[in-house]
Amino acid sequence: MKKILTANISGGTKISGYEALKKTLSMRPEEVAFMVERSGLRGRGGGGFPAGLKWKFLPQNSRGTIYLICNADEGEPGTFKDRHIMEFDPHLLIEGMVIAAYAVGAKQGFIYLRGEYGWIAKFLPKAIDEAVREGLLGDNILGSGFSFYIDVFRGAGSYVCGEETALIESLEGKPGRPRLRPPFPGTNGLYGKPTLVHNVTTFSCIPFIIQNGPDAFKAASSTGRGGTKLFSISGHVNKPGLYEYPMGTSLRELIYEAAGGIKGGKELKAVIPGGLSTPILRADEIDVSMDFDTLAAVKTMLGSGGIIVMDETVSIPRVAQKAARFYAHESCGQCAPCREGTAMIKLLLDRMVNGQGEQDDLDQVMRLCRYINSSTICAFGYAVSLPIAAMIRKFRNEFEALLENR
Repeated sequence: MKKILTANISGGTKISGYEALKKTLSMRPEEVAFMVERSGLRGRGGGGFPAGLKWKFLPQNSRGTIYLICNADEGEPGTFKDRHIMEFDPHLLIEGMVIAAYAVGAKQGFIYLRGEYGWIAKFLPKAIDEAVREGLLGDNILGSGFSFYIDVFRGAGSYVCGEETALIESLEGKPGRPRLRPPFPGTNGLYGKPTLVHNVTTFSCIPFIIQNGPDAFKAASSTGRGGTKLFSISGHVNKPGLYEYPMGTSLRELIYEAAGGIKGGKELKAVIPGGLSTPILRADEIDVSMDFDTLAAVKTMLGSGGIIVMDETVSIPRVAQKAARFYAHESCGQCAPCREGTAMIKLLLDRMVNGQGEQDDLDQVMRLCRYINSSTICAFGYAVSLPIAAMIRKFRNEFEALLENR
């Protein structure tokens, strides 16, 4: 893995020096969009939606207002990739945003920053100011006649604002609650205008695609599509950290080669592969390619790439309990099934773990998971129900033991 760390343009010059942006400005916007579409780039925030297709939802050749938003509300437990980019290579993000703005015709952009990232909020505006001074952002970028501006907006710590429509509501000064869709942000987003929303890492992939071509991006993955992926590896490993590997690298390789194996020589028990909201995998399921389609086939997700490794000492019911507490706390409360369901799941799991569970509690949790899964406005329902239900299905004996020994 090659790590690139730079916090200013002078350091960035050694890497690209905004060369991809310079190339972009010599092209037509539709040519830039076509390169991104051909690359097969998919959203790196969790959903994995094709970036090029998302751009097509925006009005083509429009003279009206189009907004561009970077979703930097990195609140998924187990994930810290966006933080790293903003802290050590903010100009990569800025360059990607400017290129995307040029392609879709946006003049104003926002970086919606996670509320807890206070230290990044201090120096990210400095990187923006530096880009403006160098003529790489703001009025008449590099004399091209194209202008684009970026403002930083700091969130208040809500996990739900990682959902793009809740984020837009928050940017508008309203409570951060998801909107009913349709209409989608591509046609009716910020202030009712067409809006493109991407994650930090998604924007940061764009300069490589433009500078090296879509085929080079595809070739960077082990499967011939998808480029590289940043994996945040935490938990019971010898070398926790952030690793960049080809998309499609096996989960086993990431755990045992990149992260140095299980700490203390213990046995692996389970892995959460893509952040807390993705279904758990047992130790015998880690010979799987870390890409969108392969993980979907085994009923889990790549998500944000936040790999949480658990050794043999971990109690899966306690993991489920902590997940339930997190989601019950973070529910925005807009949908009754989510608001009441997450609270009830938390109550039932608390009761089981504390030795006070009843025989029907486990089945009741599973019923609630199915109910929430199909009854909420946004994907928060899936984030709650899928991982907890998977823990119960794959480690049911541990939950049943709690009920038998109460």
